[in-house]
Amino acid sequence: QVCIITHSYEGKLGLHFLTDMLRVYYLPLFVVYNQCILPTITGTLPMIRTILLNEEITIVHGHSSFSTLAHEAMFHAKTLGIHTVFTDHSLFGFADTSSIVTNKILELSLSDANYAICVSHTSKENTVLRANLDPKDVFVIPNAIDPFEFFPQKRDYEGRLRIIVMSRLVYRKGVDFLAEIIPVICERYKDVDFIIGGDGPKRLVIEETREHFRLHNRVTLLGSVPHERVPDILNEGHIFLNTSLTEAFCMAIVEAACCGLQVVSTRCVFAVILGKMGFLSVLPPNLIHLSEPRVESLIHALDDVIMRVKENKVLTKQEMHEEKKYLYTWQKVAERTEKVYDAAVKQPQPQLSNRIHKFYRCGPIIGKIFILFIIFNHILCWFLNWFQP
Repeated sequence: QVCIITHSYEGKLGLHFLTDMLRVYYLPLFVVYNQCILPTITGTLPMIRTILLNEEITIVHGHSSFSTLAHEAMFHAKTLGIHTVFTDHSLFGFADTSSIVTNKILELSLSDANYAICVSHTSKENTVLRANLDPKDVFVIPNAIDPFEFFPQKRDYEGRLRIIVMSRLVYRKGVDFLAEIIPVICERYKDVDFIIGGDGPKRLVIEETREHFRLHNRVTLLGSVPHERVPDILNEGHIFLNTSLTEAFCMAIVEAACCGLQVVSTRCVFAVILGKMGFLSVLPPNLIHLSEPRVESLIHALDDVIMRVKENKVLTKQEMHEEKKYLYTWQKVAERTEKVYDAAVKQPQPQLSNRIHKFYRCGPIIGKIFILFIIFNHILCWFLNWFQP
């Protein structure tokens, strides 16, 4: 049985039943920035405690390094003697201010967790370094897709070859590369168009490129795209282009390959430094065309793929779908996640003395501050047990 705890979305508040075995709690919490609530550390204890005890929760599974609610829920779960698991989905740096603060919070939070899950081996090495974890306590379980949603559809392309880009338009996704690639490819191939889905602060760069080179008929900007529309958009094209600078596990290229598109992608910078596997660990070599993260290299890779598509020297869309559809399925993810849960519940219940010792090792100042939060949380929990048994 699964319960989801989140803050209120689009006016939804309270308990919503999705199925008999799945229910969602929308908590009345104040959202500060980017769908994250205001950090309170102990302020969410009364609500979360009520849910965890009423639902008889045995494991609290938090997601995302930036999720305040996930970290606080795991913190309260340990106070109540409940096991915790955390999943990290992204890669982060080590030098900028945001990364330094986030990494220290992650270290504090995961020092108390039973196990962590990462979506790739590159992501695991990144998380182990950032949170100072024992690699034996971190599992690798990739993301998955539903092959019955992402499948090739017969379309009339009117003699045009279309390159699809589906990405948040931010610096990390290599949008500056994309802005330089578009006019070169459009100049070389008069029958090639770009369809770009996604939004972000770097959208202005693409708009300026389209305006400067007068490519309004060749470059289509779709803006933010609901996830249910992604398969239809992918099926509009022949080639999927990914210009990311860093990726933990690129879902977009998996979805594109399952729809039968030829994938052209950069080698992930973090993957080269840490794992030396890059996207090779995500897709087999025959389903992806890798390029160095440089404009010239990406253009060369696109040239090669465009010519191969025109000459029909690539796998058909149906062949790509058949080869890919069983590679990443939710059934496999569920089986592997269940093994992590089984391992977590076999561990002894968290003791106050052990928690204090773990947080004490997180730093001479911040560690002691959080020890005070732990003690205060236990006192508050004791009071709630008396006031609301």
